[in-house]
Amino acid sequence: MSKKTILVTGSSRGIGKAIAIRFAQEGYNIIINCVKQKDLLLDLKAQIEAYQVPCLAFVGDVGDYDVVQELYKQAINTFGSIDVLVNNAGISHIGLFTDMSILDWNKVIRTNLTSVFNCCSVIAPEMIKRKSGKIINISSVWGNVGASCEVAYSASKGGVNSFTKALAKELAPSNIQVNAIACGAIATEMNQFLSKDELGDLINEIPANRLGRADEVANLVYQIATYNDYLTGQVITLDGGWIG
Repeated sequence: MSKKTILVTGSSRGIGKAIAIRFAQEGYNIIINCVKQKDLLLDLKAQIEAYQVPCLAFVGDVGDYDVVQELYKQAINTFGSIDVLVNNAGISHIGLFTDMSILDWNKVIRTNLTSVFNCCSVIAPEMIKRKSGKIINISSVWGNVGASCEVAYSASKGGVNSFTKALAKELAPSNIQVNAIACGAIATEMNQFLSKDELGDLINEIPANRLGRADEVANLVYQIATYNDYLTGQVITLDGGWIG
């Protein structure tokens, strides 16, 4: 049996990096991507190759359809197929809705939601031909319930959740499973803007009494990708009991 290949978008750091390393430990071929942090991406490539697995590092904006087509071309030329697609690329935007510009809105939607469409649109047809594939979208609890001062982010992740449920129904007859993970507060760079007091207040709201770890998200992604072909169309909340 040939080795399987995984593509993780937005993987130069944080959750995406943890996912890439987790699958490298399991012997997968790895494709990593970021929009501009080339040095971080190449550093991750070296970490992955230390597990004696091949790694393709691609710098480009997956919010751009043409860029995703080029990424796919390189991936197929290198590994022949993509077995697992993890749509992780994402940015946050915090501020009053009334202060948000259309440029800010478009950037969040393009990065968080359009990128998911682009990657699925380009990669799913080959999965359908093989009647095999896993698509896992990294979402947020704010996609479930919405967050004050994060309207665009919440809207983009709500879109990811509905996209996941709808695409799962279309692709299930082709034995392709599509699921999402709605992350709560995870200890990554995205939360580094919080002051010590704000972080303490946040942790007090979480029944588990701590932030989640990127490796915990990565472990759940691995479980979804490998253990259950009947699980599809689900938005699985991983938040320590915070939002529910």
